[in-house]
Amino acid sequence: MLKWLNGISFALSGFLQVMDKGHEIVPLLWTSGGAGGMVTRDAYERIAAELIGELSQQMPVDAIYLDLHGAMVSEDFEDGEGELLRRIRACVGPDMPIVISLDYHANVTHEITAYTDAVSAYYTYPHVDRPETGMRAARTMQHVLKHGRIPGRALRKMPFLIPLHSQCTMVEPSKGIVELTQTLEGGGVISVAYLAGFPPSDLFQCGPCVVVHATTQAAADRAADEAARFISLKEVEFAVPVLSPAEAVARAKEIAAKASRPVLIADTQDNPGAGGSADTTGLLFALVEGGAEDAALGYLCDAEAAKAAHAAGKGAEVTLKLGGRNGPDGVVPFPGTFVVEALGNGKFRTSGPVSGDRDIDLGPMALLRIGGVKVAVTTKRMQALDQAPFRHLGVEPREQKILALKSTVHFRGDFQPIAEDILVCIAPGGHLADSSKYPYKKLRAGVRLMPLGRTHRGRNLNLVVARHAKHDARVAGIQRPQLPAAAAGGPRSRVARGNMHRAQRRRGGPRLPGMTSVRAAWQNETRRSAQRHSGRRRTCRKRSVSSGLG
Repeated sequence: MLKWLNGISFALSGFLQVMDKGHEIVPLLWTSGGAGGMVTRDAYERIAAELIGELSQQMPVDAIYLDLHGAMVSEDFEDGEGELLRRIRACVGPDMPIVISLDYHANVTHEITAYTDAVSAYYTYPHVDRPETGMRAARTMQHVLKHGRIPGRALRKMPFLIPLHSQCTMVEPSKGIVELTQTLEGGGVISVAYLAGFPPSDLFQCGPCVVVHATTQAAADRAADEAARFISLKEVEFAVPVLSPAEAVARAKEIAAKASRPVLIADTQDNPGAGGSADTTGLLFALVEGGAEDAALGYLCDAEAAKAAHAAGKGAEVTLKLGGRNGPDGVVPFPGTFVVEALGNGKFRTSGPVSGDRDIDLGPMALLRIGGVKVAVTTKRMQALDQAPFRHLGVEPREQKILALKSTVHFRGDFQPIAEDILVCIAPGGHLADSSKYPYKKLRAGVRLMPLGRTHRGRNLNLVVARHAKHDARVAGIQRPQLPAAAAGGPRSRVARGNMHRAQRRRGGPRLPGMTSVRAAWQNETRRSAQRHSGRRRTCRKRSVSSGLG
């Protein structure tokens, strides 16, 4: 596991770069999955049991690192990471330092912060700073091991949801928000993390937030309040213009006629990184019917079409119904006669800033052309976040007039540098760009479902806080003593790692505490007398990846 992770663009890899020196690293478990439905009960329980079983065998350790996503939803737990952290805390006791890193799209809950000592999160979307996030988590862990637990922490949940296509940190307002959080660090503020949330996940505490760690509670509260106020003022700026497929194609043709670089159309609702099937055809219909020329669409997942193209051979014509098999109601296959322009085995190496330098296998691939539109067809799903699949089929992206990409924001990392302009298209797909259309059942009341949008009428926060007072009391009782500073030239720490998924709670385990009660709980903990920790230091590290990515 350690050899495979070395150099890969994960937070885990960055953590290893920092902690490999002077610490004993103990790998536990790695699991990963793409965005889709809820994690099944069997998968969640089996993986959690394996992870905690391995952790129990490796005890005693000095600290635990978890590389989580933060938006896991399962059949039983709406806060999959929170439940996993609860079980780990029960396994290792209240004194064990636990440091985690989270995805930018994490739906951070009070339970997540209650059972951890520090949270590090991506600064970027597209996610181009994953290793750096792991490095920040490692430095925070070193701080905790040397100086003891961080006494001040604050969580501020924002009262509105942000659609994924409005969360990009390469443009405003998210760019400015991240820059502000970085300026707030220092002078007693150890870290400030802004997390934009993942609206497709139905849970009580879904949505954007700020998480702050500081040397005092007052410093944490000040930084969190300032960041929250700034984000609130930016709510109106999260409205991003979107176009219908026909409008997007017409506009792209108009721009391309005078441009020397390709116009990008983001097929945002068929983003496989957010649960899309990657086979919807709304934008394809619009491209063909709109007479687009020198256009390429990617990446459309259709194993049957790829198989038929390989059987026919390069240069042959194939008549088939392309895609439209797995999308929502109303999505239909695209019927037509295509020319097989190129074939590939689907094995290539990526090089873009999001995917990094990785070997990929998408299964048999084919480039099918109809009129002036070329379609890169894959056997397995892949978000259009890297140019490599196009090149695998002989298509040079920068030479196209129009690139239609099944992605929401990640495509910007590799494609924006070659783009003349970027348009966001709303064609039918599994990922709803308008979060007000999701049938939320568990989201808390009072949250605006879109920036400046209508307010959700759901569960009342005060009632939930009162109902789960017992859980609040248990959190308040957690004691985490300070650890002694490591002696120069002392023994190596031991680090173990693992990974899990995103989940949804229906029953079992403690419920979610309220913001005020949890903040009081942490203040209570800071007043408790510190106990000293003896024995050799070991750092236990765990890796967890969620099924929700934009």
